[in-house]
Amino acid sequence: MRIAFMGTPDFAVPTLDALAVAGHEIVAVYCQPPRPAGRGKALSPSPVQKRAEALGLEVRYPVSLRDEQAQADFASLDLDAAVVAAYGLILPQPILDAPRLGCLNVHGSLLPRWRGAAPVQRAILAGDVETGVTIMQMERGLDTGPMLAILRTPIGRKTAGALTDELARSGAALMVDVLDKIEAYPPVVQPEDGVTYAAKIDKAEARLDFTRPAAEVERQVRAFNPAPGAWFEQDGERIRILACSIVEDAAAGASGEVLDDRLTIACGGGAIRPIRVQRAGKAAMATDELLRGFDIAAGTVIA
Repeated sequence: MRIAFMGTPDFAVPTLDALAVAGHEIVAVYCQPPRPAGRGKALSPSPVQKRAEALGLEVRYPVSLRDEQAQADFASLDLDAAVVAAYGLILPQPILDAPRLGCLNVHGSLLPRWRGAAPVQRAILAGDVETGVTIMQMERGLDTGPMLAILRTPIGRKTAGALTDELARSGAALMVDVLDKIEAYPPVVQPEDGVTYAAKIDKAEARLDFTRPAAEVERQVRAFNPAPGAWFEQDGERIRILACSIVEDAAAGASGEVLDDRLTIACGGGAIRPIRVQRAGKAAMATDELLRGFDIAAGTVIA
């Protein structure tokens, strides 16, 4: 097919690669403009832009698709379909209507659950047993369009980073299959029951709340790994917890109380024990390595 690809972050790169390998004619790649990054704040291209340029594809990064010229440029591509994966810009109706088959989106949830910006993190935080990817026909509503295909996967103890990578790969394969067998995937209207919204992650949510049950604290750690990183503050320093376990047989203690010399922390029910941590400006390390240089004694209460 003659395709435009629209995506920006790492999540979208496997779909771009899969479309190229499958032999589709990718006539243009749309992504967000380069952003300032690093200490020097030099403009840095997105992962999709980097990959598209490596593949020798034309890259476009309009600030908006609302103006008539951008819409005319898109329509002039004479597309069979546009494939969208975490693009980050709203697609106005003229863009949605331009391709012959419309705009098909790879969304990282089991719609209609977790429509919106952060479906992977919200699914982990909520304690969902499973999630997946949905290939959806886009319309003007927020992830409201009819579904063409769904692929499920268990969440288990996966971090947001690991789960996002898994969904990116499975979503890419599913999108290629849908395009290859489009007649076999008739659109199905999303059910009205079970709609939830995955609001964008606020950095303030990443501060660990030890008044919550240990299971919820552990989910915070996984949901915010790798970004923005779940953290607590001790002696004026932020310490990230990158991985932790739930301790079923821990001694009782006040919420936030350090229970032993292994940094086991009492929660609103049960306790967690950090496995990997990271001090500000330092590399990730095992908890025992942290404690050799940063004493957090038993009895300390982490607010």
